[in-house]
Amino acid sequence: RGYTEKDIVTKDDGGVLTFSPTNIVDNKLTTNCKNTYITRFKYDESPEIKIHNGDILFVKTGSTLGKSALVTGLSEDATLNPQVVVMRTNNLNVEFLAAMLVTNAIISQVNSAKIGGAIPTLTETRIKDFDVAIPVSEAEKEQIGQFFSQLDHLITLHQRKFEKLTNVKKSMLEKMFPQNGSSYPEIRFKGFTDPWEQRKFSDVVATRRGLTYKPSDIRKNGVRVLRSSNIAEDSFVLSDEDVFVVREAVNIDCVRANDILITAANGSSRLVGKHTIISGIPEESAVHGGFMLLGTTKEPHFVNASMGSSWYRRFIELFVAGGNGAIGNLNK
Repeated sequence: RGYTEKDIVTKDDGGVLTFSPTNIVDNKLTTNCKNTYITRFKYDESPEIKIHNGDILFVKTGSTLGKSALVTGLSEDATLNPQVVVMRTNNLNVEFLAAMLVTNAIISQVNSAKIGGAIPTLTETRIKDFDVAIPVSEAEKEQIGQFFSQLDHLITLHQRKFEKLTNVKKSMLEKMFPQNGSSYPEIRFKGFTDPWEQRKFSDVVATRRGLTYKPSDIRKNGVRVLRSSNIAEDSFVLSDEDVFVVREAVNIDCVRANDILITAANGSSRLVGKHTIISGIPEESAVHGGFMLLGTTKEPHFVNASMGSSWYRRFIELFVAGGNGAIGNLNK
């Protein structure tokens, strides 16, 4: 069952953690994000989606359609929002199943079975009809599952190092940009003492909306359309899942290296405002999609760093409309 605004509470008020697509990053479950909590009464209404260790969460709606994660280390009550389904198995090694769900064999079936345009979705019936190949030997299933589980453990260790560096970055973003109306940052490079000046964002960055296209414009090859999925942890990424359209459908300028890609609208309002610098892409090979903004500036690295500081977070909080099932939109 879904939930409404009135069902959402804080964790301190006894709220129950509600997993959404935002909690699945790189096919791993995380709570290092802005989590949603619902009332315990609403949680108890749907016992079939009470989440436990050993469950697998699978995104069936939205830009991260097909992403999945094995639940491990969960130490609190939890449930799901309607964009995610839970998978359980009685006769298959759960680690093997989790590994199988991220293979090209499954991903290709996801892409073939999805319906919808801007917000793709999969029905649970179509998910149940996926074809899967599994070993006859139980021992082989177990060994495959354990192998990928060990790889995940190694990845987690590196992820912790990454998170430490990310925390350093967050701290320096607060200290190297002025706060609370001040004209002076707390930390500066040696030799710089002048006060900073206040400027409007539009004076520094030119922004424009992206390409609107029809399903009939999509091709296996052509002009790549950049979407929110091309922004991963503030980095620019390309994917085999990217959409391509026929060049005749493109009526806007292509993106260029050092342009800033910004998510302006998304089925998950928490993703609105995400940004990154475009890099490593051939000229005239890509455009940004209709749910994205493109920023062009003479100082892309400074501006992109500035967008990681507190002024931008306040801006996003004030000017993002939608959420809780609606499409979040950056309306300024």
